[in-house]
Amino acid sequence: MPHAVQGQPENAVHPPQGTAWPGLEPPEGFLMANPRLSRRHVRRMRSERPPPTTRPPDWRFPMKSTLNLLLTVSLALSGAGLAQTAPNVPTQAAPTTAAPANAAQLAAEARDLTNRARTTYPAGSASIDQPLWKQAADRAEAAVSAAPNNPDVLRLRAQIYTEVGFWKQAESSWRAYFAVAPVAAGQNEARAAGNVQYNLGYAAYTRGQSAQAAAYFKACLTLDPQSVPCATWAARTALESGDYALAQNLYTQALSLAPTDKTLNYFAQVARNASTYGPAATQAFSRAYASLDAGRRAEALAGFQEAARSAPNFPEAQREAGRLALEAGDTGAALSAYQALAALPGATDSDRYNLGLAQEGQQYGLRAVQTFRTAYGKYSAGDKAGAEAGFLQATTASANYGKAWAWLGRVRYEAKNYAGAAEAYGRAVALDPGDKTSAYFLKLAQQGK
Repeated sequence: MPHAVQGQPENAVHPPQGTAWPGLEPPEGFLMANPRLSRRHVRRMRSERPPPTTRPPDWRFPMKSTLNLLLTVSLALSGAGLAQTAPNVPTQAAPTTAAPANAAQLAAEARDLTNRARTTYPAGSASIDQPLWKQAADRAEAAVSAAPNNPDVLRLRAQIYTEVGFWKQAESSWRAYFAVAPVAAGQNEARAAGNVQYNLGYAAYTRGQSAQAAAYFKACLTLDPQSVPCATWAARTALESGDYALAQNLYTQALSLAPTDKTLNYFAQVARNASTYGPAATQAFSRAYASLDAGRRAEALAGFQEAARSAPNFPEAQREAGRLALEAGDTGAALSAYQALAALPGATDSDRYNLGLAQEGQQYGLRAVQTFRTAYGKYSAGDKAGAEAGFLQATTASANYGKAWAWLGRVRYEAKNYAGAAEAYGRAVALDPGDKTSAYFLKLAQQGK
């Protein structure tokens, strides 16, 4: 599962304003040196200056495809309008051949800056705040202003904003591109625009805006039906909203793209049983899993515990709560979760193993028990020396851990270290006089046989 989205400045990038017109102002002292030159003549000279160049009025294009309609809906849901108000300033008409030439030059500069940025900054660090990327975006914006109907420069601008993760600007830029150059779902440009929708959706999800996130993920799937992340998160938001039928359909779609994905298979099962647990428990569980994916383990534990409280018959919630509690060393919380889980149908051998771990951890300390179990694994694998060291370490962590003393005696006895075995077996019998096996081998060790 994915991976958190960085904030980006929301101000639009504008092309440079018109150039200065030097030489039309009379230099200082010019009138005094030329008394015949009238003030009216000077005023006429000044009036010949052309008005400053402004960016052309904003362009608006009718939607030409389903992609455009979906992007429009997505923008409306996010509250971000794409249209800009054209400045109420007269625009000087340019020669018909000047704009394309200027756009081509600006686009070439934008591409050059993009290539320089890729080689200058570390891979994966692209940001609009980096100077070369900012300059590349500025050139692309200027190229679009010079040739607003040119699909090449529109695509270039969208690609730059997508690469730097400036998602809102990327969204509006792809929308502008699709307005003049519609593409079919699944094509490269549509997939890039789908990735933008995915990132906007995930950002909305992390802000707790589930409905908005669902709209973004739906838009992503329309643009890129083969996107596993979009299908996954569209299913997740449907599950959390309580639309279990839609969630199951979307998980089926996601699994058709990634049939071996363990997380997808796991949540597909949760979706099938979600109606049994109810929306409160299901949403808490899903949110907890997202926190776990993000590395916020304490937050995830609290979420799984909330899900388990809402639906005590929710085995996955109890299981995850118990597992994270053990990892955190909270044997009390782990014991509560695994005891509830063991009483449910479908409890596994692993669940019962962890229940025993939590029970012993409560009595002897979790570190001692975990050390003992690691040592036992080494013993089973034939590493007797490693096992002896581990059993000894467990008895050091908890001097009252009779099972650890008994196994330390056994591994020493098998190594014919009878004195050491007698010491260990003696401690085991002292802690548990009813341990007949340890008492038997204690006598043998004392006799040296």
